Amino acid sequence: MRHTPSSASGPAFLCADDTIVKGANVENASSGGTICAERTAVVKAVSEGQKDFIALAVTSDVATPISPCGICRQVLREFCTSDMPIFLVPADYPKEDAEDGGIVEVTAGSLLPHSFGPEDLELPRKTTRA
Repeated sequence: MRHTPSSASGPAFLCADDTIVKGANVENASSGGTICAERTAVVKAVSEGQKDFIALAVTSDVATPISPCGICRQVLREFCTSDMPIFLVPADYPKEDAEDGGIVEVTAGSLLPHSFGPEDLELPRKTTRA
C-alpha cells in the first residue's frame, strides 16, 4: 500500500466514529510531486467525509520516533485541533520509555507553535492608500 523508494512512514488517524484512516508516502521522480504519508492520510480522510480526528499515530522505518515535516505540520494544523495528541512511534516499538526509543506524545499545536490558520484569513486588514 505504499510507493516509497527513499523513505517510509505510516500514519493512522483515529476518527471520532472509531474509523481508522491510514496514509502512505507517494514519492515521485520529480520530488515536487511527492506527497508525504501524513498529508495523504489527511486528504484521504477528508475526501471520505472524516474531519473529526481524535488522535494520530506516526511510525516509520527508523528506530527512533520521527516527527512530521513542516508542510505536513501545516496541513495537520488546518484539520486538527491544537490539543489533538500525536503519537510518534519508533519502528522497533515497544520500548520502555522515550529515552530508550519508546513512543513520544506531542500535540498538533506543539508541532507548529504561533501558526497561521484558516481563522487568520478572516482577521481585519489594514488598508493602504495609494
